[in-house]
Amino acid sequence: MRWKSFAVAAVFVMFAHTAAADDEVDLELVLLADASRSIDNAEILFQRQGYANAITHPEVLDAIDQGFRQRIAVTYVEWGDATSQEVVVPWTIIEDQASAQAFAAALLDAPRLAFGPNAIGNALAAAQALIEENSIDAFRRVIDFSGDSANSFGGIPIAVARASALSADIVINGLAILCRQDDCSGRPNVYDLEEAFAKSIVGGPGSFVVTVDGPSSFADAVRRKLILEIANLDQRHRQ
Repeated sequence: MRWKSFAVAAVFVMFAHTAAADDEVDLELVLLADASRSIDNAEILFQRQGYANAITHPEVLDAIDQGFRQRIAVTYVEWGDATSQEVVVPWTIIEDQASAQAFAAALLDAPRLAFGPNAIGNALAAAQALIEENSIDAFRRVIDFSGDSANSFGGIPIAVARASALSADIVINGLAILCRQDDCSGRPNVYDLEEAFAKSIVGGPGSFVVTVDGPSSFADAVRRKLILEIANLDQRHRQ
């Protein structure tokens, strides 16, 4: 699958180490973040801040340092409709505080790029393409999918994209966002979002779902999820 990426050159000048051919890492990680029409610009910034705080947290850096190669490759992608899966920060090697800070700064400085109704299958397919079309050598490959819905409107069916990624030995984990605001109830009225993620989206050895039920828990949930992924630890929702 060929996929058009969109980047803002000025954002990337500050990178400590943008991933290049033949980089060897413990983990390739696509952070696949919801930027669909249910997410406003304030929530986009809120999500990015949570990931920026998490990637620079000492516990996350310590988890990276415990790996065999002591480095991971990360890219941040925002997804919307079937034509809108956009690279916000390209593949970058995170191996120390400086490289983590550079990634976080680039993430917070970039403009919003993705829009439109949910096309989860296309988002997963785009993430798979990013993993398969680079020249990074990793022990493990993971798609970290986040969203506030398991519904998809058009494009590639979720089941097809999920099966393709799993057949390529790519693990899919989930961040189920039940609530971003202090005044919301925190759960979809019609269905259990965590269960929908577990049944329809996540998969692969050791896969899991982490839940966010409010603004105060977002950064903690992202940090915990990153540590689980980097250290390849178990979590209660297994597939």
